Amino acid sequence: MAGHSKWANIQHRKGKQDKARSKVFSKLAKEITVAAKMGMPDVDMNPRLRLAVKAAKAVSMPKDVIDRAIKKSQLGDEADYAEIRYEGYGVNGIAMIVETLTDNVNRTASNVRSYFAKCGGNLGTSGSVAFMFDRVGEVTYPVTAGDADTVMMAALEAGADDVESDDEGHWIYCPVEALGEVSDALEKALGESTESKLIWKPQSRTEVDLETAQKLMRLIDMLEEDDDVQTVTHNFDIPEDVAAQLDA
Repeated sequence: MAGHSKWANIQHRKGKQDKARSKVFSKLAKEITVAAKMGMPDVDMNPRLRLAVKAAKAVSMPKDVIDRAIKKSQLGDEADYAEIRYEGYGVNGIAMIVETLTDNVNRTASNVRSYFAKCGGNLGTSGSVAFMFDRVGEVTYPVTAGDADTVMMAALEAGADDVESDDEGHWIYCPVEALGEVSDALEKALGESTESKLIWKPQSRTEVDLETAQKLMRLIDMLEEDDDVQTVTHNFDIPEDVAAQLDA
């Protein structure tokens, strides 16, 4: 059982993310609308929509906002969004994957490229860093779901491949195509999860020093401020002593 890095997904930035809740809601609403437009506007019949709605609920998005985003997909006047994945390297060769939903590919590509350049990185070609990540399903549970052994047994019985547990919670991983089935089985065994989504899981992580962390965080901040950017994934790890200095 591998230990989940509490810094892998930049958890220490939660306070900053909370302040930008309206932007988080906006991006989630866009994903809900696109998911509903691409499939059926019914969470029971549309796996992608179900995951999007669950992600929205995980950050306490109001039900009426979720419902409006679903209804918006059926109005016929919604812009056509393209899903574009960008891959590149931050300072010191840190691999990064940026997933976007955009109605203007030229604008988004230009913006993403400029963010990397301004922060000492460079945008690569498709596949240039994705090979360092695994595309998997991830189901998250709080520590209250049970001890590590209990969660591990439930995960294996549900068809999951791996579990990472620490004092922050439990992260259960499974094949992409099995996420819905595994999530449902886990819900019966452990109750409702905190989150269920598809992720890019780094095969290994690189610890960074304070200066490198500051430059990488600046790049991530710029990317996440962009309305077209949905997710930013990386393969660096911030040691706790460095994270303490970042938060100081």
